[in-house]
Amino acid sequence: MQTNLADFIKDTRAGKDADEILRKCVHCGFCTATCPTYQLLGDELDGPRGRIYLIKQVLEGKPATEKTQQHLDRCLTCRNCESTCPSGVQYGRLLDIGRQVVEKQVGRSISQKIVRETLKAVLPRPWIFQPAMRLGQSLRPLLPQSLKNKVPAAQPSGAWATTSHTRKMLLLDGCVQPSMSPNINTATSRVLSFLGVELIVAPKAGCCGAIRHHLNDHDASLDDMRRNIDAWWPYVEAGAEAIVMTASGCGATVKEYGHLLAHDPAYAPKAERISVLTRDLSEILPDFEVQLVDKLKGKIAERIVWHPPCTLQHGQQIRGKVEGLLRAIGVDVQLCADSHLCCGSAGTYSVLQPTLSYQLRDNKLANLLATKPDMVLSANIGCLTHLQSGTETPVKHWIELIDRALTAA
Repeated sequence: MQTNLADFIKDTRAGKDADEILRKCVHCGFCTATCPTYQLLGDELDGPRGRIYLIKQVLEGKPATEKTQQHLDRCLTCRNCESTCPSGVQYGRLLDIGRQVVEKQVGRSISQKIVRETLKAVLPRPWIFQPAMRLGQSLRPLLPQSLKNKVPAAQPSGAWATTSHTRKMLLLDGCVQPSMSPNINTATSRVLSFLGVELIVAPKAGCCGAIRHHLNDHDASLDDMRRNIDAWWPYVEAGAEAIVMTASGCGATVKEYGHLLAHDPAYAPKAERISVLTRDLSEILPDFEVQLVDKLKGKIAERIVWHPPCTLQHGQQIRGKVEGLLRAIGVDVQLCADSHLCCGSAGTYSVLQPTLSYQLRDNKLANLLATKPDMVLSANIGCLTHLQSGTETPVKHWIELIDRALTAA
């Protein structure tokens, strides 16, 4: 694709990145075939190729409109198109650039601003989000369905493993996960402790930065990333082997720290090191497969269907690891039809685009439940909550199944 970027952006870092990405696109349309919003709406401008053209026009000087913004807003950022693209177009990075430019030109209505500012203020701050979630859970039977969908029933967290081990890894506790599903991280600590690894949570680490980044507040997002790097760095210097991610959405973002902070001379080398150390939990546990097979072979009787989050299979390009490990220990685990498609959660998307989000959820659940599972497993707090809101079948993080089986064994 030939480009002629406008003066306002062509010599900036964002402009150079966008120009390089745009030039890789060959208009083939393979991406359109796997785009969830295009499949629902059938509009070229609601698929990756159409959105790329819209972004290109804006970066070349054509004024953005509310329609431009609407088509970009409808994108889930699932990055399914990146998995499909034969040319390696980094669509997600291009969309971040395009959305920010369009928002500066078009702005937002008062109601949109209120919702977005509330999301940016509340979700990344556990000291605000946690009491709000507890209040919502105490009133859950009285809540309208739209709110009840966002407030999972209160769950026990279980005890954090306290045994000290020579091998140590950091864990990103996250911003919303400890309140919505506290057992995920404690279960991870127990499983890894059984395997001889001690998990450490850096007290000053917080939101990975994804929420503010995808809401176009890039400066605040970068501050979140710098805070995490500062919090983790003493442990990295002390020899922490890895930074473990139990939410694949956070993992996809932290693995981008090196790119996102490459322009910051004070943080660029550290950010690159953090990205290298970051590993999804599904990248760590297969290293202990022999121990897990020895302990758990044949001990899990449930029929499982696995929902791979987009941030795992497309964002991080990690496929097959969870299913492979579960099958190795004798679990009957299935993938559903169209397992590559997004469930509609996509961070704050279910709040900002509820109609499309729930259509995608219902389509996904129809495919998942067609396998007649006893349980749905996934690896991202957003997916878990979103899917559970539409079914009585238990939806759990896969590490909770491993933890439960180890406890029973």
